[in-house]
Amino acid sequence: MNPPARTPKQRMQDTLDRLENDEDAWVSTADGDGGPPYLIPLSFLWDGTTLLFATPAAGPTGRNLRTTGRTRLGIGPTRDVVIVEGTVETLEAAELPDGVGDAFAEKTGFDPRQLTTAYLYFRVTPRRVQAWREANEISGRDLMRDGEWLVTD
Repeated sequence: MNPPARTPKQRMQDTLDRLENDEDAWVSTADGDGGPPYLIPLSFLWDGTTLLFATPAAGPTGRNLRTTGRTRLGIGPTRDVVIVEGTVETLEAAELPDGVGDAFAEKTGFDPRQLTTAYLYFRVTPRRVQAWREANEISGRDLMRDGEWLVTD
């Protein structure tokens, strides 16, 4: 039997906990010219407002993120998923605010600044956030629309 549906407030708290504590997301991109979607797992850092990723500048994900400025993310297992649609800002390592590169490396266990391959950082600002566990949570799955949280304290 499926667990009962969470209240909007509990679903919001669980989503924020996942953003704060999970390390990896499935990052989906496309090239904007009708090319196939591209899906890759990447580690992230959540700062309370945005998610920060790093990937090779010359790879498909890096190219697609720069070209379209958009992405869709899947965080968590399929039966407790958070879906984030967001806009993307591209950053060189030198453009990161003080301490952010170190915080990213500490959280993810990965420091692209130490590699010889050219990496870029991508800051994703959520525009839509959805979360659900089972079919009984499909209704009301939107927690954010147009960059505004729908559930407040």
